[in-house]
Amino acid sequence: MRTSRSDPRADRRKTMYVRTLYITADPADVGSALDVIAKAVPGMMAEQAGFHGIGIFADRAVGKIITGSWWEDEKALKESDAKLRDRRMEMLAPFVSTIAAANMEAVAYTRPASATSGGIRLVRFALDPKKADDLVQLFKKNALPRMQTIDGFEGASLLLDREHHMASIGVIFRDMEALAASRSPQAAARKAGMDQLKDVQLIALEELEVVELDIPTPKK
Repeated sequence: MRTSRSDPRADRRKTMYVRTLYITADPADVGSALDVIAKAVPGMMAEQAGFHGIGIFADRAVGKIITGSWWEDEKALKESDAKLRDRRMEMLAPFVSTIAAANMEAVAYTRPASATSGGIRLVRFALDPKKADDLVQLFKKNALPRMQTIDGFEGASLLLDREHHMASIGVIFRDMEALAASRSPQAAARKAGMDQLKDVQLIALEELEVVELDIPTPKK
């Protein structure tokens, strides 16, 4: 189910912060882990100050879950993690093998509508921190407008971890069929962008299903 999409121009004006969890599990346990996450985590997050939504994504065949919770500032990001870290580990310990957390700066994005289906393509980069601003400008001026023309596009975000010299781009599509059909157009856009960047290395390309996008309606 999808609700109306928010104004993408407004989304790109404010820097937000995202805590990502990269979770691995026995594929047989992914469903149970997702049940716990989908039922408990959004409510836990909503109790925290500065919460602005969560995305939950999975590769059930491999045994992989990725979450991204959005926060209005770095203070809210850190305070929520301090409050929720132990509860999170306690809930997921029976089902998962590993959990890796990262705090990212959302420097450019068009947030999608709330949904319980779809597909996401994630591209991860290693980069010289001095090149971070070049990547941001290229994403805003070239990559994002180009991706918005691809059929089934729902939203995209560029996240930076300047301290650890990492970046990621996530692009959400309407369904898994649209995700598959977008591979060639997005590959062309990716090649055009990488040809313009030096000291930026693409280190991972992943596709996952959208399990849930819980994007609260902005308060008036």
